[in-house]
Amino acid sequence: MRRAIFRVVFLLLLLFLSLPLSSQANDPQSFTGKVVGISDGDTISVMCGDWVVIVRLYGIDCPKLGQPFGKWAEKFTSNLTLGKEVEVRVRDTDMYGRIIGEVILPNGKNLSHELVMVGMAWWDRKHFPNYSILGALEWLAQVGRLGLWVDENCVPPWEWGQGNRRPSEFRDI
Repeated sequence: MRRAIFRVVFLLLLLFLSLPLSSQANDPQSFTGKVVGISDGDTISVMCGDWVVIVRLYGIDCPKLGQPFGKWAEKFTSNLTLGKEVEVRVRDTDMYGRIIGEVILPNGKNLSHELVMVGMAWWDRKHFPNYSILGALEWLAQVGRLGLWVDENCVPPWEWGQGNRRPSEFRDI
């Protein structure tokens, strides 16, 4: 009985969190454009006028292409965005000059939310600690053992990168 109640609550929460966001098209820090390229699960190229703008997704970190689920995250992002018109809500720029932004899909949903909800990305707590809706979505994916969460020992990209591909318990040796 408890398991059935948990499943119902889980599904209702998942449904609620996946509802489209209200549009902020009048925001001066946003633009729309067609997605013309996917670098990996959390980086896309958007055509804005005559310019191609590289956009790093706000609040998340997807597995790198060499990591387990890296290609799946890239494919998921590609299926939702490639060739489609999206809204980019600019939040910042990174040290490489890429825009860090929230990408709103044609159906009004947030791409970062969608990736975390299906277990194709981690909430980047270090850089975006106040974006707590991602924490709730990540928890739901973990509990549901979705995507990368099927592996109890999944390694986040910030531990995987920079030549350090050892398990996290050996990181500080």
